[in-house]
Amino acid sequence: MADRRHGTAADGGSASRPPETHGPSAHDTVRLALVIGALGVVFGDIGTSPIYTLQTVFNPSDPHPVPVSTENVYGVVSLVFWSVMIIVTVTYVLLAMRADNDGEGGIMALITLLRRWSSQRAGRTAAVLAALGIFGASLFFGDSMITPAISVLSAVEGLKVVEPSLDSAVVPITAVIIVMLFLVQRRGTAAVGRVFGPVMIVWFVAIGACGVAGIAGHPAILRALSPAYALGFLVGHFGTAFFALAAVVLAVTGAEALYADMGHFGRRSITRAWLILVFPACVLSYLGQGALILADPDNISSPFFLLVPAWGRLPMVLLATAATVIASQAVITGAYSVTSQAAQLGYLPRLRIAHTSESTIGQIYVPWINWLLMVSVLTLVFAFRSSTALAFAFGMAVTGTITITTLLFFYVARAKWGTPVWLVAVGATVLLFVDLLFVAANLTKLVHGAWLPLLIGLTAFTVMTTWQRGRRLVTAQRVREEGPLPEFIEQLRSGEVSTLRIPGTAVFLNRGKQTTPLAMRANVEHNHVRHDQVVILAIETEPVPRIPVDQRLVVDDLGYADDGIIHVTARFGYAETPDVPSTLSRLDPAETEGPLQLGQASYFLSKIELRRGKAPTMAAWRKRLFIATSYITADAAEYFGLPRDRTVIMGSRIDV
Repeated sequence: MADRRHGTAADGGSASRPPETHGPSAHDTVRLALVIGALGVVFGDIGTSPIYTLQTVFNPSDPHPVPVSTENVYGVVSLVFWSVMIIVTVTYVLLAMRADNDGEGGIMALITLLRRWSSQRAGRTAAVLAALGIFGASLFFGDSMITPAISVLSAVEGLKVVEPSLDSAVVPITAVIIVMLFLVQRRGTAAVGRVFGPVMIVWFVAIGACGVAGIAGHPAILRALSPAYALGFLVGHFGTAFFALAAVVLAVTGAEALYADMGHFGRRSITRAWLILVFPACVLSYLGQGALILADPDNISSPFFLLVPAWGRLPMVLLATAATVIASQAVITGAYSVTSQAAQLGYLPRLRIAHTSESTIGQIYVPWINWLLMVSVLTLVFAFRSSTALAFAFGMAVTGTITITTLLFFYVARAKWGTPVWLVAVGATVLLFVDLLFVAANLTKLVHGAWLPLLIGLTAFTVMTTWQRGRRLVTAQRVREEGPLPEFIEQLRSGEVSTLRIPGTAVFLNRGKQTTPLAMRANVEHNHVRHDQVVILAIETEPVPRIPVDQRLVVDDLGYADDGIIHVTARFGYAETPDVPSTLSRLDPAETEGPLQLGQASYFLSKIELRRGKAPTMAAWRKRLFIATSYITADAAEYFGLPRDRTVIMGSRIDV
């Protein structure tokens, strides 16, 4: 039995190569473009947090208000600074972003690393952590819905500072902006990044300059950079500080987007943009706002916009609106990445995915998720109607995802890198203590809106785990119905099944090499015909973003080199979209028992109709959920790039 590996360049592999550059200047230009693109896509969420963070901390209508006093202002500003330093700079930029899966990041990448490096002895632990990771990814969907609503609302609310009579226009203007944002997503991440990047540079320079002006009026606020003020506030006024953490966490919203979008721009570009521009600008803004509140406690109503000179407030509102649109972009692209990875790993149905860049793999657009997010965001805007009301819900999604990411990272650090146990224990203890403190603080807001992201997360988690379970049941049933492939091949050779050989090539898509494609069995048993050349093709998705060209294809003659029947396994990474005709065109005729007539080949697909059965495989409601979820599955012919006029779909029914 021959088993030959063959590579192909028709898989989009050329797109994985970086653009050609000539000389150091060209290389530097590419790097600069990536940094600017990252600024336009990745940092919008965390970069607009200064608009509402301190305002929310000192909000007098909060169920647990923080009194305005000199000591509390220093403590809160210090907490904000060190929270950003520990969670964003240390946990994500310095640690988590090193745990990439062949360049891809985000919580789904951590899950695939868990599956790859966990030993059988630690299988149960890895399975529990993987389930926890799926819940973290589910919480990120909640973040993706809440971020556009709260960010754009907070910016448009600046109109009330400029002209109080515009209060009633805030929600309609926000809704229009959000609709326009989701309408332009189909143009792609790169196009959006090129437009938004320069805007974000102006944004960070502007908020940093305003922060410097505020600090100049009260330079003593710089003392808040000392961790002594944060620790003193926590220890000396724990009750107040604990409840304040539920709002302080707003300063780190968007940290997961940095990680999830790493596959778009790379770790180095994101790290440089954060350390050189984003982090300093945000810190200066927080310090300036703290100085402003110290000068006049009444400024807590809108410290961000009041920090701006009166003549510049309307331009700042317009700039803030643009920046918060970009903030929404960060989590939207992150949601696309998480959805795509979840679908490839079997946690969601196969959805239609559009690749929006010919030169950069990872820049995608998922229409179904785009419209789902748009409807969800608009619902939140009209339901909550203010950024303050949404703030109570926001922190829960952020802290939950951050805590799970930290936990998974340290497990991977031990399993993959062999990091000493003592070092893992020390690092995990410190960082998880900080994360869990934020989680506990946000749980106090459960009845005030924190239930919303938990509900969204639980819903998404239920859908993903139900799909994974149902998919396994369907696969097992298909294996039983298809029967063993070697036995079927023997029946054809022996003439036990009477068939007429007709000219041409037939390609049958199948799940593996052990069973007979349902469409092929039906063609032989009912039509009594088979093509001169038969290719049984299995598409395998590996838990890595991309498969090297020379490892793409495996050809097997199934024991006979003269019967015209071969099996081909095409391996793809979860960040790739298979193009079946282009992939098969690279096969060597010597390996396929003669040249394939792909220009006239017929492609056969087996379409499964799902029906709720009586077997106690899943709860009845989960069976209904699984069947309902199957309706959003993308068209297989379109997904695999099959020609419509030469694709035959043969149906079968399976009970679940």
